[in-house]
Amino acid sequence: MTTPNLHPRLRHGAIGIWLLFSLVALSGPATGRAQNTLPAALSDREFWALTEQFSEPDGFFRSNSGSSDNLLSNETLMGNVATAVTERVKPSGVYLGVGPEQNFTYIAATRPAIAFVTDIRRGNLHLHLLYKALFELSADRVDFVARLFSRTRPAGLTNTASASQLMTAFLRAEPLDEAQFAANLKAVTDRLTRTRSLPLQTDDLAGIEYVYRHFHRFGPGINYTSSITGQSGTGSTYAVIMGLTGAGGEERSYLANDANFTFVKSMQAKNLIVPVVGDFAGVKALRALGAYLKERGAIVSAFYVSNVESYLERNGVWQRFCANVAAMPLDAASVFIRPGEGQARVFGPMVAETAACSGN
Repeated sequence: MTTPNLHPRLRHGAIGIWLLFSLVALSGPATGRAQNTLPAALSDREFWALTEQFSEPDGFFRSNSGSSDNLLSNETLMGNVATAVTERVKPSGVYLGVGPEQNFTYIAATRPAIAFVTDIRRGNLHLHLLYKALFELSADRVDFVARLFSRTRPAGLTNTASASQLMTAFLRAEPLDEAQFAANLKAVTDRLTRTRSLPLQTDDLAGIEYVYRHFHRFGPGINYTSSITGQSGTGSTYAVIMGLTGAGGEERSYLANDANFTFVKSMQAKNLIVPVVGDFAGVKALRALGAYLKERGAIVSAFYVSNVESYLERNGVWQRFCANVAAMPLDAASVFIRPGEGQARVFGPMVAETAACSGN
């Protein structure tokens, strides 16, 4: 079996990926699929029903850095990835992802019809519910950043500012006091539980507050390990990541411009970014998600997997993930997004990778 130009993890797990290729090849990338009936918007009830129906029990993940919260990404080549994704991924498909805010950048780049963010930790669901409320409450990017970090809005800062300019201004802005933060938190919880009528339990509300307090404490200087180390302002901070550029020097984050921000905000308003609690190698979440998409004739256009595969491989369950992906509706243009190994690369399309595994 030959595996030319194949990702090392795919090469190592060729048998599992061969299964993926076989199943895709048997059905054909798009032959015989039902007409796409994805909803243009989800009701609040439908949104929460999908989260509950797809989700698995809360799990645990600890990265090499010792961080288990993962409140912020640390991918310094995200700008290059977003550029590549824009060039490779067809709009109006289905976006799948994992982890925190980098998903918004990739959603802005791929312009999907619907997005699902699946993570083994329920804390990631809390993070995305916080973001959902903040997107919906905020009139523009400046308002959003002020709410996200509970900072005083800098005088004279307009919506023509770049992401770097926004971050620089808010790094200098005064944090709101406890009463003002409490008012912001109440606005968030009211948006979720009253306006959206999401039946959040006490633990979920406490999880949302936990996340929000860290953003308030550290501001735009928060980094990947701030919640563990208690330190901020070094390395890949939120401010640094939002200002990342692609090869052409253009900012690519979801806060880079009004168009990116407005697209994500509009998806949040229509309940089309759905957080799910699930193990990539588990028996429920990805399988249920794939079945939902197949029933509606939808195609997965991009699956951002971060570096999760390396942990699955380490724990001996990587081939279970392969089988879960095999159950999803794919076509010849579907791609995995895997930034890592010292460079940012978009691997795919999925079918081409699996063909390489089979030796064809």
